[in-house]
Amino acid sequence: MIYEDKAKYSNILENSITYLENHGFKNIKADIEGYETPKSYAKAGSDISVTPDVVATKEGRKYYFDISLKSEKPKLLKSKWLFLNTLSNINSSRFRLITARGHYKFTQDMLEAINLTNKQLIKI
Repeated sequence: MIYEDKAKYSNILENSITYLENHGFKNIKADIEGYETPKSYAKAGSDISVTPDVVATKEGRKYYFDISLKSEKPKLLKSKWLFLNTLSNINSSRFRLITARGHYKFTQDMLEAINLTNKQLIKI
């Protein structure tokens, strides 16, 4: 999710963290109160920074998670997903999308638009 939507959908982020904890993820970092903030990446020549919604480890492998919700700025969301996907490929880690009821079709359309149709969604 983009930064402007964080306050609006904080309950979905909390539910996602609970889901990940119940499925064995450790060292959870999230951009929410009570958790350590994940590392941000700044775009060169711009004031845009990309922060994954949740970063966690499981069985020694690092996972980047992004919450997929309907957004007013789909281009920004697409570029964030492409960046996190590339980052995870470079670091031999995994990138997953978490979506909630009512946002599934939006997420599928976005993934098709940026040719990431092989991504499995975690449905909360």
